[in-house]
Amino acid sequence: MGEPMAEDLLRAPIFGPGASFSELVKKSVSPAAGDVRMDNQLVVPEGTTVLAIRYRGGVIVAGDRRATEGFQISHRSIEKVFPADDMSAVAIAGAAGPAVEVVRLLQTELEHYEKVEGERLTLEGKANKLSQMIRANLPAAMQGLIVVPLFAGFDEARNIGRIFKYDVTGGRYEEDDYHATGSGGKDARSSLKKRYKHDLTRDEVVKIAIEALFDAADEDVGTGGPDLVRDIFPTVVSITVDGTLEVPEEDIRALFNELISERREQMLLPHEHTVDVRRPQRET
Repeated sequence: MGEPMAEDLLRAPIFGPGASFSELVKKSVSPAAGDVRMDNQLVVPEGTTVLAIRYRGGVIVAGDRRATEGFQISHRSIEKVFPADDMSAVAIAGAAGPAVEVVRLLQTELEHYEKVEGERLTLEGKANKLSQMIRANLPAAMQGLIVVPLFAGFDEARNIGRIFKYDVTGGRYEEDDYHATGSGGKDARSSLKKRYKHDLTRDEVVKIAIEALFDAADEDVGTGGPDLVRDIFPTVVSITVDGTLEVPEEDIRALFNELISERREQMLLPHEHTVDVRRPQRET
C-alpha cells in the first residue's frame, strides 16, 4: 500500500489530518518543493528593529515601519507586529518575505490545532511551535534569508506577560522584562536598560518603547523613526488578559511630538549658560 495522497489525509478518518497544520502541508508537497535556491548576491527586503516590554498586567510589542534592501529603503510603512492569536503576537526581524510566511503559518497552525484538539495551546506551546518553524527555515537562513522573530503573549496560567527570543537555529530563550532585536536592537536595548523599572503601567511602557525606537533610529541607519511628513509611526500592540489591542496611532503621534519637543529643549543651551571662547586680547 503506497503512501496516502494529500486528499486522503483530509478525508479518510483512518489517517486524519493530525493536530499539526505545518506537518500536513509538508506531507502534501513534494520534497523538491521545499528546496531553496538563490544567488548569494540576492538582496531582499529586511525588517529592522522590534522590541517587547513586560509591564504590570501584560506585555507590549512594538516595531518600526522601515524595511531595507542593502543600503536602500525598500518600504517605509511595512507592518512588523502581527497577532499570532488573540493572546499573543509576533514581531518580525530579518528577511521580510520568509518572516511574514512564518507568521502566517503560525497563525494557521494555532487555529488548526484548536479546531482539531478542541483546546488552545499554552503560551509556551505556541513559543515552541514558532521555534520549530524557525528551525525549518535554517537551510534558507544559511543562504542569507535569516528569520529571527520576537514572540510575546499573556500567560493565563501564570497571569503574567512573557517574552521569548530566538536564534537562527530555532533556539528559544525567555526574557524576564524586555528585549529588542534587529539591526537597531542593540541601541534599543541600551535605551530600555536605562529606563525600565518594575511595576510599570501600560502608558509608561508605551512611552519607553517609543523612546527606545527613537534612540535606535538615531543611531542605526536601518531603523525608521517617526515620519512626520508621510504620517507614519511605529506599531505598538498591548497584550493583556483581555486580549490583543493595538495602541491608537493618535496616541503614538502625541508621544512622539512630546518626545521631539523634549529632545529639542535638551539640545538648546540657555543664553546665560553660554561660554565665551574667544582668545583674550593683549593689553597694550
